[in-house]
Amino acid sequence: TGLWVALTGVAAARGFLQFEPPPTMAIALIASLGIAIRLTHSPFGTRLASGIPVAFLVGFQAFRIPVELLLHRAWSEGLIPVQMTYAGRNFDIVTGVTAVAVGLWLATGDRPAARRVVMAWNLLGLGLLLNIVTISLLSAPTPFRVFQNEPSSAWITQVPWVWLPTVLVLAALLGHLLVFRWLSVESRALER
Repeated sequence: TGLWVALTGVAAARGFLQFEPPPTMAIALIASLGIAIRLTHSPFGTRLASGIPVAFLVGFQAFRIPVELLLHRAWSEGLIPVQMTYAGRNFDIVTGVTAVAVGLWLATGDRPAARRVVMAWNLLGLGLLLNIVTISLLSAPTPFRVFQNEPSSAWITQVPWVWLPTVLVLAALLGHLLVFRWLSVESRALER
């Protein structure tokens, strides 16, 4: 993962990542998705999903709170479009806040409804992540742009913002996929 951070940072710093043809930023985004899926299904992902308490897997997503606060600050300074913040259409901060609440609830003991609560929370968080990724893509300077207000989301092609989609979104997605792995492991354990 350190190599991915360095690679995307260097690519962004040298201007290699862009939305204009050829859309090299799309390659970085697809690669991030591939990395999250590959890590989830690797022996490393198996160890994480089966070896870390679900309270920590859920609580990990609390990192989204400071990210959303930072995005709101960036909007107030005119760096990013409003729709990418909780003042607009990005409600990802809900995932971070509920991650704290659900994680603490899970940490206090064995709960009969834990699997259902974790599944519902994970689907909500994944949906909110998909929402902001979609908004970001629809704010990008491409033929598919829907949100025409400025600035566009082209700022994510620059350092340090490039790590928002290539590292932080990857981490959030990986976290959700690991929770699904945990749920799968739990289901198999209950069937025995």
